[in-house]
Amino acid sequence: MTQFHHVRLELAREPGHPAGDPTDGYDLVAPLDADGRLDGDALRGEPERGRVRRFSRDETVDTGQLRQGPGGRWILDMEQGDAEDAVGFRFGEERFVVGEYVSLSLPSGDQHTYVVARVVEV
Repeated sequence: MTQFHHVRLELAREPGHPAGDPTDGYDLVAPLDADGRLDGDALRGEPERGRVRRFSRDETVDTGQLRQGPGGRWILDMEQGDAEDAVGFRFGEERFVVGEYVSLSLPSGDQHTYVVARVVEV
């Protein structure tokens, strides 16, 4: 059975952040199956539960909805406008377990990699 989890994504190592940055990232409330993969069917059954919080320097920058878009793309739909939306790179294939890495594509074309720092059932 799929359960919803709090998933914390923290910026991984990249140019400008050689040690990564645990104060920059995203908190997701997402349905994960037993293997730690996102479950689109569960989200469609309870879409209001899929949430996103963008943080920087441990302060909330924006909040929004986690949703699955066309072609199975996972979107972090921020409430302050479409320009801030991010799309998960191959999120449907990734495992959201501590220590794994996932990438987000921003509308600017930039892509950032995040480490799954925490996964807790909610």
